[in-house]
Amino acid sequence: MTVAALAPIPITVFTGFLGAGKTSVILSLLPQLPKDYKVVLLKNEFGDVEVDSKLAEQSSLTAVSEILNGCMCCVLVGQMQTALLEIRDKFRPDRIIIECSGSAFPATLAFQIRELERETQGDFKLDAIVTVVDAENFTGYEDTSPTAKMQSSYTDILLINKWEHVSERALDFVVDHLNTLNDATPKIHCNGRNGVDPNLIFGLETRLFSDKKNKGATLSHNDEVETITVYRGSTEGRPRHEVHLNHEHSHHCGELMENPSTIADDGIAKEDFINALGLLAKETVWRVKGFVKLKEEGVQILNWAFGRYDLIPLIREGEAQATIRLTVMGERGEVKRVIRKFSAALNADLV
Repeated sequence: MTVAALAPIPITVFTGFLGAGKTSVILSLLPQLPKDYKVVLLKNEFGDVEVDSKLAEQSSLTAVSEILNGCMCCVLVGQMQTALLEIRDKFRPDRIIIECSGSAFPATLAFQIRELERETQGDFKLDAIVTVVDAENFTGYEDTSPTAKMQSSYTDILLINKWEHVSERALDFVVDHLNTLNDATPKIHCNGRNGVDPNLIFGLETRLFSDKKNKGATLSHNDEVETITVYRGSTEGRPRHEVHLNHEHSHHCGELMENPSTIADDGIAKEDFINALGLLAKETVWRVKGFVKLKEEGVQILNWAFGRYDLIPLIREGEAQATIRLTVMGERGEVKRVIRKFSAALNADLV
């Protein structure tokens, strides 16, 4: 059978600000799909800590592909196209899900997928752009984040997540804000940990960004997020970030605190780690994710967003080469200053 005779591979793009719950929503879809339905996740991570991808690998996904240390809505776009072609050739999945970084504007990605549709004679198909909204924190970052506004404006579906944590009045306020930004787009409430019914977001066959004439008008991007690594472990495992010259997403690079930790130890007490998390200010620090080795509990995957966190055991602990390796994301120019106490409490370095 020739490639032309095969059905096109639908692509669903998930976007949403840091900590909105994109990975959780994606993983919640999988148990609701037929067992023989093959899904590959293409994920763009801040920094070089493969946290959400490790969670994904512990799910029923066919495969997880990653683009690290940069944003694929700008200079890494070419890598996205290459990754999509590799996924097609290796797995020929029933669907590809792209999870954007928290600061990504999906228009650029959508246009690249549209180009790939034409270049492959329809072997790929942009099915939908889905934006996940954190009801608990949206009115905080929406006021200061042009990216969050754009993500909510250019989408096929708005998934309202974490709404159960807010009052009815606060939820109405969030919905009013969303209607101001995008009154024509359907707004669906996620069902807690059960996420959303795949039938509501798959098979939409979007028409967004299908007109090449409008491409130049929507390619603006905002560099709002700064990322820093908090590290405690051996010198050999210390992160070494690349410097992306002339790239507005260049990451904090190469600066170490005094008295760096150089030897991996037996871990940190869980109580001490939780107390350290309490030092984070969610007004400035929006997301923390990574790996931590807890005494008597082993290596855990940390997902912290706006004051809420999960600790999930890492199944293959041998992959973790440090006691603490966390990527901290937050307001540019402020993150390094506000996480010094957090880093000191963990006896860790800023990298």
